[in-house]
Amino acid sequence: MDDIVLEHARQWLADDPDAQMREELSALMDAAGSGDRAARDELADAFGGTLAFGTAGLRGKVGPGPHRMNQVVVARAAAGLAQYLMERGGGTVVIGRDARRGSDEFARLSAEIMSAAGLTVLTMPRPLPTPLVAFAIRHLGCVAGVMVTASHNPPLDNGYKVYLGDGVQIVPPADGEISACIANVSGPVADIPRSDDYQVLGEDIVDAYVAKATALVEPGEPLTLRVAYTPVHGVGGPVFTRVLAEVGFPPPAVVASQFEPDPQFGGMPFPNPEEPGVMDAVIALARAEGCDIAIANDPDADRCAAAIPTPDGWRMLSGDEVGWLLGWWIAAGNRRFSGRNVFAQSIVSGTMLEAIADDAGIPYEQTLTGFKWIARVPDLAFGYEEALGYCVDPAGVSDKDGITAGLMLAEMAGRLSERGASIPEILDELALRHGVYATGQVSVRHSDPAYIAGLVDALRADPPTSLGGLDVLRMDDLERPTDGLPPTNGLRFILVDHGRVIVRPSGTEPKIKSYLQVRVTVDEGDLTRARDRAQNLLRQLSTAIGALLT
Repeated sequence: MDDIVLEHARQWLADDPDAQMREELSALMDAAGSGDRAARDELADAFGGTLAFGTAGLRGKVGPGPHRMNQVVVARAAAGLAQYLMERGGGTVVIGRDARRGSDEFARLSAEIMSAAGLTVLTMPRPLPTPLVAFAIRHLGCVAGVMVTASHNPPLDNGYKVYLGDGVQIVPPADGEISACIANVSGPVADIPRSDDYQVLGEDIVDAYVAKATALVEPGEPLTLRVAYTPVHGVGGPVFTRVLAEVGFPPPAVVASQFEPDPQFGGMPFPNPEEPGVMDAVIALARAEGCDIAIANDPDADRCAAAIPTPDGWRMLSGDEVGWLLGWWIAAGNRRFSGRNVFAQSIVSGTMLEAIADDAGIPYEQTLTGFKWIARVPDLAFGYEEALGYCVDPAGVSDKDGITAGLMLAEMAGRLSERGASIPEILDELALRHGVYATGQVSVRHSDPAYIAGLVDALRADPPTSLGGLDVLRMDDLERPTDGLPPTNGLRFILVDHGRVIVRPSGTEPKIKSYLQVRVTVDEGDLTRARDRAQNLLRQLSTAIGALLT
């Protein structure tokens, strides 16, 4: 074993204030010293680098070492963020957390360190959804907010998401400046000053969020729609069921086994509604209870997924379909704009939203991937990304919000039902008017990050002339964008017949990802034929891209 790794591990044992982490590290070192290869590999990874602070803050596996989430890493992050904020005048910071392993301790530690640094610190009263922290920042006039969460990452992970006073996730140059302040924190973490002079907020902050969320629903007859719901073992359940009740929905059918927060997520390896099987329980409940829609939040409730009954059985809506439906519902006048009138989406999302916006005379913009960019669009009225993220009330929450998105979906389904209409019928109408948009994603995992970078560079240097039988009209190098976007490492291939492929390295996983779209015009009203053709084209495109990226 590398002597440098062992020395770093010994130093860590002396510095880590968490007895459980010290115990885990001692056991790992003993196992590695006995020749356990898995322990050696784990030790080398945990001490072979530093968990980088970026535009998503921190996120990683909980465990000992600088490349893990733990009290040492969080203490340095809190001290660095406090220095950054104090250098800019200080002020009030709000701190929230979910129910993952370590979340309570990381939030409390951050509050103590930031309070001692001279900031006024407010902590959320209990584990709550991420959107409530984004809401609280502006509602309470804070200069920053911290949410301890790893969203829908695997159960062993946790994270540290940072917002500034605009209530939006950080972007360059702030992320780099905060990272530099963190790097300046030296010495043992025990020497970082702490204070318990911080305030725990009361339930009135939850009341304020609920009041803002429920105001989105237009007045009308009581809603009789039956909703099936799951928070996927996360923290969204009490808030979502409350907003449904306060706008007049009947009590939803809830997946009881998934309603209480569980750091192990019931054994799910990926507690993400996009993953196969995660929606099975709520769909089964919806079918058994005769519900009209099934809704799920991810564990920190900033994302929303939905499934609907069709003549062929229940099916999950894609992230793009939910985005198009919410855009249509808002554009049709079912929500007051309050002076905001721009629709926006990430470049990797399906572009039917542009057609919906154009049809309604609403300005439209595309941004880079992530709500840190979408939420910064001036006069935003609605924004979404295909990974189940939706912002339906930018004036309240300048981030994705699975609570309000789910509420608006339920309102839409309920009001449509009153008119004798349904979500499948609206999707048919949108396809007839704008064409059939079929979207998909192909991701290929590679263990070597250099290989991923080399693949992108090779495509950049020698782009294909056709993909899946569709001619490539042009390639846009997103490192040198021409449409006003900030530069990013990615390529966009524009194909005939409104086809499109975007290829980029994943920012959080060792993957190269591609986002596919084809569009087929509906001839003579034959939706079935158009959808079959669109799916065939998408399959061909998926096969070609999979081979290209392997």
